[in-house]
Amino acid sequence: MVTSHSARPARLALVTAVAALAATVVPFQALAASPLPTVTPRSETPALHDDEAGGDADADDPAIWRNAADPGRSLVIGTAKQGGLRVYDLDAREVQSVPAPAAPGPDHAPGRFNNVDLVHGLRLSSGRADLAVTSDRGSDRLRFYRIDRDRTGGPLTDVTDPAAAPVFSSSQAEIDEQRTAYGLATWTDKATGRSYALVSRRERTGIALLELTPGPGGTVGYRKIRTLDLPADFRLPNGSSWSSCGEPGELPQVEGMVVDAATGTLYAGQEDVGIWRLPADLTGKPQLIDKVREFGVPGTYDEETEECTPGADPGYGGTRISADVEGLTLVNEQDGDGYLLASSQGDNTFAAYDREVSDANEYEGGFRVTAAPSGVDGSEECDGAAALNAPLGSRYPNGLLVVQDGHDAPGDGERPSTNFKFVDLGDVLDAVDD
Repeated sequence: MVTSHSARPARLALVTAVAALAATVVPFQALAASPLPTVTPRSETPALHDDEAGGDADADDPAIWRNAADPGRSLVIGTAKQGGLRVYDLDAREVQSVPAPAAPGPDHAPGRFNNVDLVHGLRLSSGRADLAVTSDRGSDRLRFYRIDRDRTGGPLTDVTDPAAAPVFSSSQAEIDEQRTAYGLATWTDKATGRSYALVSRRERTGIALLELTPGPGGTVGYRKIRTLDLPADFRLPNGSSWSSCGEPGELPQVEGMVVDAATGTLYAGQEDVGIWRLPADLTGKPQLIDKVREFGVPGTYDEETEECTPGADPGYGGTRISADVEGLTLVNEQDGDGYLLASSQGDNTFAAYDREVSDANEYEGGFRVTAAPSGVDGSEECDGAAALNAPLGSRYPNGLLVVQDGHDAPGDGERPSTNFKFVDLGDVLDAVDD
């Protein structure tokens, strides 16, 4: 089952039904009476279309690369799933399209780039380099692209070690089951200088810690350090056991992840459960810092309709995010403060939490990305987000937030249409601080 927003009827049906139930509960009425502040995008990337004519391209997850020598010429790199990678300038114009690898055979899946993150100054055999790292869900591998802003042909060059092994699968047959590399976050350990990738597994609760390693000829590979499984079942206060509703055999997966390198803390969004905090080296106990509204709601899966019918809401869920919890990103401030931002896909909002663990990552507020007077539409069912709190030339002197839009408008008839929205980070901080 493809787990994009356009092909998850069971979860979407459950979210919709739970939202209807929530409307009868006083706490949610209070929330509805106090609408969240809004921010508007300054620009948007060209629409991508997940159909044959569009190259099966589907915008998903962005990353922001800052050009230290010339911040106004920084780049945004976004995944387009089977459409590979797209690279944009700060005016949201495409400057490069990188195809995903072809399928290894007629009965196998092609490359499908799910999430992307960056590594700065990784030591390679050819010298230090900034890299874009992406999870290739189609082949269960990571792929690496060296960033050279002014390289002829485009800034990204594939430097993946050909010997890189599958992250979770032991054979091509297992890869074909597509319980493969999914969510992604990178980080560099300040104490050792070693760089890592944390990779989640599609339709499973597992996360793998991979150390990035230099290969021959300036290539990059990785080796697995350890894995950790988040819970799939939860004991509720009434003594019952609960797990989220989905297709038989499907467990509540993680996609959105981000690491606070200053503290070595991983934040992981388990889509139908909530946001976890745990050590980035996967050696400590995970703590659930917030739950989705649908947490604890029973559901019955109907194989004919491929939908979940929800039962009565026992009231054990959170109040700020609705399934799926998706893109996670950090807004770092110089004093060590800042925010963890989370995409609440189920209600088209974003939640902001205090970055500091000492403050228990308390909720600070939320916002929506809505249509701008210029005609640029807002963000709906956002899959991925990236923030950078640093000046990016005259265009974004206060930093930048990039969010995926799962339903680009006005669209093109019945064609699936997605893209990325560019938002002034200063506007976001003003909205949250208010």
